[in-house]
Amino acid sequence: MNPVAVFRHSVSDGPGHFATFLDSHRIPWQLIPLDAGAPVPDDPRAFSGLGFMGGPMSVNGGLPWITPMLALIRHAVGIDVPVIGHCLGGQLLSKALGGVVSENPVKEIGWGRVDVIPGDEARRWLGDIAAFESFHWHNETFSIPPGATRLAFSKHCANQLFSLNKNIGMQCHVEIMPEMIAAWCAEWTGENRETPPLTLHSPSVQTPTAMLENVEGKVAALHRISERIYTQWIAGLAR
Repeated sequence: MNPVAVFRHSVSDGPGHFATFLDSHRIPWQLIPLDAGAPVPDDPRAFSGLGFMGGPMSVNGGLPWITPMLALIRHAVGIDVPVIGHCLGGQLLSKALGGVVSENPVKEIGWGRVDVIPGDEARRWLGDIAAFESFHWHNETFSIPPGATRLAFSKHCANQLFSLNKNIGMQCHVEIMPEMIAAWCAEWTGENRETPPLTLHSPSVQTPTAMLENVEGKVAALHRISERIYTQWIAGLAR
């Protein structure tokens, strides 16, 4: 079996529980650290699937690896190599498939409820789950690309999950680990230097104290959701 390619765009946005899940199912994977200058592969057929993690950059920002990455994703989807995207990765998948990535009405940072839209496609990916608490950290979001199915939403972001055949894109961070949250919280004040700045009274943004409260329990509960999604995704891997 060829490995799953796991694309890292930022050191602090590692594969998290996605890698733990692949290891537990004895699925080989290969980290491709774009943040360290790794080149974008030319051919998705070298991999059984493509996994994209998060990152602080914008897919509209003109970074040199974005155009070849979008081409790689389109090629993979076209030849039935499954793609999964987390946050920035979900935005890459949407844009590659003809969607639009734009500014979300508000920054969404911290723990928040995600509601699942009932339907056969949602049931295929999430079983009987009606809602779950996920972790969020983004100020841009994706549209649902042509032919895909919208699976979930949150109070502050209309599109949280979408799927197309064997592929799934997520705005939320179902792969998150406690140490990742701690690292991001250490950078929380940096968000105040951006536009629009954060406020302590924004209903869509939590403080580090709130994000880290009972973090182990919240992460464990979220991983039960991510494992349901990941189980469906690995069923489509080329073996």
